[in-house]
Amino acid sequence: MKVGLFLTNQNPPGSDMVAALEAQYVMTRLARDRGWDAVASGQHYLSEGMSQLQLIPFLARLAAEAGAMTGIVGVLLAGLHHPVEVAECIASLDVIWGGNLVFGVGLGYRDVEFDAFNVPRGQRVRRFEQCLEIVKRLWTEEAVTVENDVCRLSKVTLTCRPVQRPHPPIWVAANSDNAVRRAARIGDTWFINPHATTEAIKRQMPLYREELARAGKPFPAVLPFFKEILCAKDTRTAIDIAGPYLDAKYRTYAAWGQDAVLPGNDTFRQPLESLLRDRFVLGSPEECYEQLRPCWEEVGANFLVLRTHWSGMPVAHALASMRLISDELLPALRRVTSAAR
Repeated sequence: MKVGLFLTNQNPPGSDMVAALEAQYVMTRLARDRGWDAVASGQHYLSEGMSQLQLIPFLARLAAEAGAMTGIVGVLLAGLHHPVEVAECIASLDVIWGGNLVFGVGLGYRDVEFDAFNVPRGQRVRRFEQCLEIVKRLWTEEAVTVENDVCRLSKVTLTCRPVQRPHPPIWVAANSDNAVRRAARIGDTWFINPHATTEAIKRQMPLYREELARAGKPFPAVLPFFKEILCAKDTRTAIDIAGPYLDAKYRTYAAWGQDAVLPGNDTFRQPLESLLRDRFVLGSPEECYEQLRPCWEEVGANFLVLRTHWSGMPVAHALASMRLISDELLPALRRVTSAAR
């Protein structure tokens, strides 16, 4: 089992962003020095109610703190961007990370972002898939010709190619059933989200496997699972510490419409105690291990990406959680072999 740290890097409006950035470095260095495998961050635009650095410059700066850890673009909202810009920027990041980068992509779900980048309804999935396909061609072909409503290219060659050949691993984030099928078709693996319950993910896994079979693709060698976690001396302490920040985070997700793309009739508009059931990992190291166990035993994950810090939380809580994970949970996770491949 590999284990990565997810840095949301979201802060309340009016925060000292320079100090907040230093806190991200401190968490990154702790993960590096305690033997974590990766560090990840994600992307949003026009995020009312919080301040956040943009993904590509943030990850470029984190490379200087990360040592041998893998950098994870987790995820870029590819359909909002021009494919030439995506191809050049991610190739540049792969160079900066010394060929140790994962390229995560997602469709997105917020109207304000699609509208800002002038991506109309009815074209969002097409633009997303089209962007990714052109990016892969730019990374692997010498003279690329494309003419569509997004770009016009005539026998072009990319300025910067990725270190990795043919390109960095492509992790596709997916929430809905259709998105899970799409991840099987267009990506190297499904980047499993932290928002749905484990039961919902277990129901979707056969859909993923079926679509892989249709596409003639094997089950991926790496299956990453993103989880929200707070490790403390016991469950009550973990809930007391993380609860207010998780509650605020998921109320924001509800306002953004994140739960509209979840499978089934799931909703974030419920009390915290019911929201966290089968969704978040909160407790002692032993309790966290048991809550995580279905990730590998029933889903087949072999790469956990853990977020233990949310907007407004004092970084000391996150660091305490990370130390417990590092000292007591990580050694146990290292012995895990996925049983559901």
